[in-house]
Formats: sequence, C-alpha cells, structure tokens
Amino acid sequence: MTERVAAAGAVVRDGRGRFLLVRRGTPPQQGRWTLPGGRVEPGESAAQACAREVAEETGIVVVVGREWLVLDRPGPAGVTYEIHDFLAEAVGGTLRAGDDAADAGWFSPAEMVELPLTTDLLTHLDRAGLL
Repeated sequence: MTERVAAAGAVVRDGRGRFLLVRRGTPPQQGRWTLPGGRVEPGESAAQACAREVAEETGIVVVVGREWLVLDRPGPAGVTYEIHDFLAEAVGGTLRAGDDAADAGWFSPAEMVELPLTTDLLTHLDRAGLL
C-alpha cells in the first residue's frame, strides 16, 4: 500500500509579476526550482501549512488565498505526495533561503523558462492562467 503524505505550496507573485521560487535542497527533484511548500504537519490545515512553509523556506510572510490545484506526485520509497497549492499574497518578511530550500528568488516567466524546474510546473501555471 502506498503511503500518502499531504503537502501544501503557494503561488506568490510580486508587484512586477515575478514568481517566488525555491531551489529544492532535498529529494524528490533536488536541485530543481519550484513553488515553496512542504508537508502538512499534524493538526494544521493545508492553508496553514502553506503559510508556514513559505515563511520557513523563503522568509516571506503571506496571506493565503484560494486553492488553485491539487495533484499527486510520486516520492521516494513508494510515498505519494498529495499537494494542495494555493494563491498567496506577500505581506512582509525578507527574502532568504531557509529550511530545506537551497536557494530562493523572484523570477519572471521568461526567466523561469531558462531554469531547471520541477516536472510540469510551467504547464500547470499556464493551464491555470497564471502565466
């Protein structure tokens, strides 16, 4: 039986339309750029996990809005991550990579095309009308 692990992430954009991304410091897809996020801890909602993970990984404080995507992603050792992604607005903090993020930054859609991104990230953002 596959272990299912709840996770949450966020699409955060700045006033110039750039996306907040982190470079994964751990598997799966270590070294690739993606939306900030991580595991939902016991007792917290996916939206609460989203805000916590963004702050831990990027130093940016967000207000979480609507959920825009739920998808399953295979992980190591037979784990399946059930990822809940939300739209979020930055309301404070100072950008810095933290927790398991190897790096963090703001990137335009044109810059994102040149980055090694996690599987289908641009496709999902495009389908949702976020690019």
